[in-house]
Amino acid sequence: QVQLVESGGGAVQPGGSLRLSCTIARSILSIYDMGWYRQAPGKQRELVASMTRGGTTNYSDSVKGRFTISRDNAKKTVYLQMNSLKPEDTAVYYCNAYLTSNHNYWGQGTQVTVSS
Repeated sequence: QVQLVESGGGAVQPGGSLRLSCTIARSILSIYDMGWYRQAPGKQRELVASMTRGGTTNYSDSVKGRFTISRDNAKKTVYLQMNSLKPEDTAVYYCNAYLTSNHNYWGQGTQVTVSS
């Protein structure tokens, strides 16, 4: 079992920034692919950003150029820097660690609200 703990969510005005953190209880960043997902009310969970264990990143079109995923192996932490936030970015954000279908772990989620 792998425990993931997200932090850094909150309320921000449009155009503002937040940085989400996902701290992992074990040193798995060199083994697992990591991702940030979000789920808005009434919508399906969607992939926002991902990073393979080799460091390749991928972003959804809706956040490309505004969000950046990164990791610090020594701190066992994955980050999501979110800039130029929009009201449509409002959602619960989840950290994910994936190796195989039997090794697929989620954090508890952190709320991000973008509103004036």
